[in-house]
Amino acid sequence: MDAALEGQQVRGKAEGPAGGRQPWRAAGLTEAEYRRACRLLGREPNPLELGMLGVLWSEHCAYKHSRPLLGRLPGRGPRVLLGPGENAGAVDLGDGMAVVFRIESHNHPSFVEPFQGAATGVGGIIRDVLALGARPVALLNSLRFGEPGDDLWRRLFTGVVEGIARYGNCAGVPTVGGEIQCEPGYRTNPLVNVMCIGVAPASRLVRAVASRPGSLVILIGAPTGRDGIHGATFASTGLDAGAEEQRPAVQVADPFTGKLLIETCLELAARGAVLAMQDLGAGGIASACAETAGRAGTGVDIDVARVPRREPGMTAYEVLLSESQERMLALVAPEREAEVREICRRWGVEAAVIGRVTDDGLFRVREEGRVVAEVPVEVLTRGAPTYTPPAHLPPAPVVDPAAVTEPRDRHEAGAALRRLLASPAIASKAWVYSQFDHMVQTNTVLRP
Repeated sequence: MDAALEGQQVRGKAEGPAGGRQPWRAAGLTEAEYRRACRLLGREPNPLELGMLGVLWSEHCAYKHSRPLLGRLPGRGPRVLLGPGENAGAVDLGDGMAVVFRIESHNHPSFVEPFQGAATGVGGIIRDVLALGARPVALLNSLRFGEPGDDLWRRLFTGVVEGIARYGNCAGVPTVGGEIQCEPGYRTNPLVNVMCIGVAPASRLVRAVASRPGSLVILIGAPTGRDGIHGATFASTGLDAGAEEQRPAVQVADPFTGKLLIETCLELAARGAVLAMQDLGAGGIASACAETAGRAGTGVDIDVARVPRREPGMTAYEVLLSESQERMLALVAPEREAEVREICRRWGVEAAVIGRVTDDGLFRVREEGRVVAEVPVEVLTRGAPTYTPPAHLPPAPVVDPAAVTEPRDRHEAGAALRRLLASPAIASKAWVYSQFDHMVQTNTVLRP
């Protein structure tokens, strides 16, 4: 933590948890992290501020354990247009075109609710690519499950594959490749990695940076509901026998609205009507606003009462942290508000001005004009600690070739060959890839 961040102070007295309370637990923080937050704020956070900290400091958003490792990977090069830190990476293809990449895991949600967990994972990476103003042109996936044979495996395997297929097919983005492996260690912790590739003119790439104070913060897309609240925090914790009780933390996908959002955002980018765009994924409005302001060193002032809602009676906490899908944040110059609204209206997508970018470095949340939360953006985006736990390589399996018995006759050899071909590692994956639309957009050269 640098000295500038450590020295930031806001109103109130710095205190730890009082009276034996443990308010940090519901937010997914440790006691040490809560005390760190109190020290950086100079006071205890209120419940809404604690929720914001819990989301932005979660493993899913802050990469507390993996950031030191990811920082060792190369991120710059002569053809790298946008490296780590943006919604997606961009590489110069030449001839004025850029290719945009994004890969993300949706492991925990897919264990709890396989279909929706996988489908929303696909929707999220599509919007990450879209945030750069690039058209999504291809999807890929890399999946890990336990060994086949029981109802849990069947539920996870079929649900994940169907979720990936449903979103990509309905949103009009072809799934052109993937791979699957089954190992015992993944039985209760499947890995669901999905990737999206997009293309865009290099000169028209849009960055998610709130660099212009006074610009409008406009929420575009589906109305906000209660689905997915604490999704980022849930995705950062371990799974246990009671994990399925957290199904409400899994978001609900709507690929048809997602398709409308794709076309809306592409037209906004092509017309130069937006200064920046940001996907609303993990952490919802809280994360999207904090990240765009954090990249520029600015602040943001929003009013949750202006957010279109799908359900009545939602609190400021629920609105701010909801992870309802098919939503984007656009930063727009005031003089182009009418143009943005007209484009959204034409595509049948809702648009609402919920606030403005400021120059004070604070994330200020209002409800009907009353300030209900105020946290320095830098504390949210840079204040989380990093961890380097001890690591070791597991012993490699020992195989004794001499212990393998040779088949006695052709029948035993045939049976051994059939068992080998039935192994998940080399068995036909036709059931999987036959569910994917490879030819939508009619740009696919080679089919599976």
